Amino acid sequence: MKYFSLTNGSVITGGEILQNKAVIVKNDKIVDIVDQCSLPHDIEKIDLGGNYLAPGFIDVQVNGAGGAFFGGAPTADGLGIMEKALLKEGTTGFLVTAATNKFEVYRQMIQYAHDHRKEALGNYLGLHLEGPYINPRSKGAHPVGLIKKATLDEVKALVESGDGEIRVMTMAPELQPEEVIRYLDAQGIVISIGHSAPTYDEAMHFLTGRKRMATHLYNGMQPMHHRYPGLIPAIFRARPFTGIVVDGIHVSYPMVRLAKQVLADSLMLVTDAVTTCKTGAYQHTLRNDHYVTVGADGKETISGSALSMLKAVQNCVEHVDISLAEAVNMASLYPAQSIGLADRIGQIKKGFDADFIVFDSNFQVCKVCLKGTFMC
Repeated sequence: MKYFSLTNGSVITGGEILQNKAVIVKNDKIVDIVDQCSLPHDIEKIDLGGNYLAPGFIDVQVNGAGGAFFGGAPTADGLGIMEKALLKEGTTGFLVTAATNKFEVYRQMIQYAHDHRKEALGNYLGLHLEGPYINPRSKGAHPVGLIKKATLDEVKALVESGDGEIRVMTMAPELQPEEVIRYLDAQGIVISIGHSAPTYDEAMHFLTGRKRMATHLYNGMQPMHHRYPGLIPAIFRARPFTGIVVDGIHVSYPMVRLAKQVLADSLMLVTDAVTTCKTGAYQHTLRNDHYVTVGADGKETISGSALSMLKAVQNCVEHVDISLAEAVNMASLYPAQSIGLADRIGQIKKGFDADFIVFDSNFQVCKVCLKGTFMC
């Protein structure tokens, strides 16, 4: 039985930074948060050296890590490689994201994900399909030849083959049959609007009355216009949980600041990270601090980030004037809420999973704990 306490750290949770507190862990759960002076004498005490203790980060949009591009070129060992690489960065929960691709790639990925469950470390939470049911007008780096309109039979076949693996689907709802939207809602799959070009009224119709998300704000969306407001103002009004890539490249920091002022606790951090790949539909090439795909005409399109969740937190604090405690919420609590897991992950709270990241004042990872076990 594991039974220990974490002491001498600044505990970040629920939008606060707690001082002189100790977190008590038993097996894989947090059992209490107490004053350090109240700890039992016989409990093991792990000294955090004055560093920050935060909930493990949750990334609901990440395509690859550690050299494994599981979201585009899946392999049998790719998901395990991603788990280990993301744990080293403090990500204790993630959705593997697969952009628009051939259906045989989706089926292969789903099968590998099924097979991996029995040996999974525990931070893989499911799949996020970002396509193929998107709008060619807002395709970004998605191959236009693989984009399609959904049919109910095709979507049912995809979901049923997933057997619960698919948690989120990004699509352009303005182009999809209403019966597809109703079916996904009934299956409990979160529909995220992205790579979409609806009118303002179409977007509001989709975003009103149901649990929704929005995928990487500003990217894959038509720009705001004072006569043709479109998707972004609808997101600002409806305030679904909305991901944003805070690397200063995908979105400029002033636009992150604007989004935070409007969306408040609905804005969450995602990395949309990829890794170098030379095969398949997405051949990503690293350009300093981000990735691109290169078209036949030599034109480069931003295709993914080289971001970690901790770096996104740091960028929020240093470039957007968001408090550290709130930036941590954006990387943990709000993502957990967006996918319906906020009853067990996303906070340091009694009864929650013992998932933690310890980092220093320079935003360097010191320790990572997954379900009560220190992984690095």
